[in-house]
Amino acid sequence: MDAVLTRCITAIAAASLLLTGSQVLGQSRDTYRPLRLQMVEQDLASEGINNPRVLESMQTVPRHLFVRPGLREQAYFDQALDIGFKQTISPPFIVAYMTQVLDPQPEDRVLEIGTGSGYQAAVLSGLVKEVYTIEIVPELGKKAEKLLKQLSYPNVHVRVGDGYQGWTEHAPFDKIIVTCSPESVPQPLVDQLKEGGRMIIPLGERYQQVFHLLVKQDGELQETELLPTLFVPMTGQSEDERAVKPDAAHPQIANGSFEELRDDGLAVGWHYQRRTTVEEGTAPDGTHWMQFENTNRGRTSHILQGLAIDGRAVSAVDISLQIKVGDIRQGESDSEVPMLVIHWFDQKRQPIGQKSIGPWLAESENWQRISERVIVPEHTREAIVMVGLNGATGTLGIDNVRLKPEAR
Repeated sequence: MDAVLTRCITAIAAASLLLTGSQVLGQSRDTYRPLRLQMVEQDLASEGINNPRVLESMQTVPRHLFVRPGLREQAYFDQALDIGFKQTISPPFIVAYMTQVLDPQPEDRVLEIGTGSGYQAAVLSGLVKEVYTIEIVPELGKKAEKLLKQLSYPNVHVRVGDGYQGWTEHAPFDKIIVTCSPESVPQPLVDQLKEGGRMIIPLGERYQQVFHLLVKQDGELQETELLPTLFVPMTGQSEDERAVKPDAAHPQIANGSFEELRDDGLAVGWHYQRRTTVEEGTAPDGTHWMQFENTNRGRTSHILQGLAIDGRAVSAVDISLQIKVGDIRQGESDSEVPMLVIHWFDQKRQPIGQKSIGPWLAESENWQRISERVIVPEHTREAIVMVGLNGATGTLGIDNVRLKPEAR
């Protein structure tokens, strides 16, 4: 199950770049290159990343060196990985997507607001003239700066500090990319964006965020709403001062009946919607349901939703949903089958377990109700709910997804 779930839960820089990094770190050859090429083909190119320069940069940058040594075998799955200090390295798809939307040009000077890994800055290095990256956690920023120097990214400049204040002495910037989530656009970043410049930033409540593309025209920001996403927020004062905060003692599923839709037809509140459509008609609850369909074994078809949940206040949750299953065939392993999985994370955002509900294999023309009581680990502070085909082929309909907490 782990291999599939990890893919769920985001012009080439000179060829000598990767070799140099390997030599510095005592590696005689790049044994991870096949995994990196597979990642680019399966998780990026097939999911809409089509800028050749971006794809080539993703093929080149050694992501496994930007994660903790114990997680390197997971580096090329499409997932976020814990890097310590409550921060994560973004999934490869998210990095590539944000980079593509930014439309990097060889003469660009780019400001990147990062959470500490340095990976996004490394991807940008071969695409633009200068990268100025502000890392918000001192310990991670110092580590990222050291690694970027070891790997010979001479055009990446690192600073530790409050990224939302920008980097005044190097402004204005042609592009700004924010890889952590504020509640609204920080004014200093607006001020430091060059006229005609582009900014991509995830905005919204803690677990309900959407990418926004901002283009500065006549001093004003022209805004385009893009994909829903789930991002780690800034730490410290900016996060503490959010106007809307999640209620971790009373967690709920948002838009569990898929009645609330965006203009592009995607379901509000659900992230990384892959090979899904929201259907309209006779549904168990309301008039819409979520339909998953996959014809290639091993390919993802799923949705995710994050939520705050405090295991000190919640002892268990009752999870229920209604499903309709059609012609299911197992994926490439016994674990690649339709199901719902809830992942638990502690206060450091490290995974501390998971619970699966399913699998659902028997074909059914009518809706079936599924429910189960799930114990919540006491150290839990966050959770991610994932549901879908998980690599199986066939169709799956779901509706009326509910989570009811039980007080400890």
